[in-house]
Amino acid sequence: MTVPLHERVRTSIRDRILSGDLVAGDTLPSEAELCAQFGASRGPVRQAISALSAEGLIETSQGKVPTVSRLPLKQPIDDFFSFSAWVTAIGRIPGQHTVEIALRRADPVLSAELRVDDDENIVQLLRVRSIDAEPTMLERTAFVAWVGRMLFDFDTDSGSIFGHLIEQGVPLDHGEHTIDAVAADEQDALHLSVPVGSPLLRVRRVTTSRDGEVLEYSDDRYRPDRADLVVRNARTPTSQRVFVTRQLTPETSGDTSRRTP
Repeated sequence: MTVPLHERVRTSIRDRILSGDLVAGDTLPSEAELCAQFGASRGPVRQAISALSAEGLIETSQGKVPTVSRLPLKQPIDDFFSFSAWVTAIGRIPGQHTVEIALRRADPVLSAELRVDDDENIVQLLRVRSIDAEPTMLERTAFVAWVGRMLFDFDTDSGSIFGHLIEQGVPLDHGEHTIDAVAADEQDALHLSVPVGSPLLRVRRVTTSRDGEVLEYSDDRYRPDRADLVVRNARTPTSQRVFVTRQLTPETSGDTSRRTP
């Protein structure tokens, strides 16, 4: 099968960027140089440049030669329990801003994901996660009530929620992740500083105990120009963490929430 010319141009430039031959801030060859290199007209070259810009690999502006963007950081999906731990491990500064934390009745979607009755309380959390003060991910998380209640006496802007819950003995042992792409809605656009309709990477996670009890459901949306997701495979199974539970305070009813501007 013949590869379209614009795709050959795109792939060639993309490979140079990902291999490190072209680094952040480098300018691409001019349209005329690319046309000569590939024996192409300006149409396929411009189509390739547009595709690279849509991937977030290059930055373009009218009247200027395209330059290579800073490559997105890669987060391994097989160690996905803590955004804060990952960002710290790669030598960057993690941040988080809590937009809302609330105790409320589960809607039909969340009741199904958390395996609770429609009239049961759950705790919902909305946070903006950042890398070096740049908004990177919008985190929509829901916990079963006995787990989520532990967060009301915890500063959710101070660091890893999972780390705090694990310290309290919550058995966050297994995560199942579904990765896809979605268009940014108005809430995403507001908190991630992107236009409505922009492509985002989405990871939906269901976290369970070793015994299969569902404890958390999350819908996390990433700016693809600031984070990549990496899946690693191995022939040998990875070891599992072991946690213990603790006795919890009785539930109360109603809708209790805390919001920040």
